[in-house]
Amino acid sequence: MANIAVQRIRQPFKEVLKSEETSKNQIKVDLVDENFTELRGEIAGPPDTPYEGGRYQLEIKVSETYPFKPPKVRFITKIWHPNVSSVTGAICLDILKDQRAAAMSLHTVLLSLQALLAAAEPDDPQDAVVANQYKQNPELF
Repeated sequence: MANIAVQRIRQPFKEVLKSEETSKNQIKVDLVDENFTELRGEIAGPPDTPYEGGRYQLEIKVSETYPFKPPKVRFITKIWHPNVSSVTGAICLDILKDQRAAAMSLHTVLLSLQALLAAAEPDDPQDAVVANQYKQNPELF
């Protein structure tokens, strides 16, 4: 990764490390490689949800065009959620696609994923089977 791209992700990376949520063990990010192109994220399952008490690992790939192009994020930990592929871990969330503003930080992405676990969007699913189950039997979630 070009030096300028490394500088662009280094600050948001440090922001996550210094955040209140990191100190409370709610979110976490680690380097996978020294080039800042691959990160490993972790989010805690939100309270009062079926995901409470769980720790969810994320693969985060950062391109040379960050922050203008969002990082590619997927769940490594298997999870049953309408907006996450139960097979690949791919995530359907607007801020990871075309609705993302360049000012949106890595910290915000991690918190948004944690919020998604608390408030699924079954009308915009990644996994139609799970979304259908969510709509028909929301008490299971």
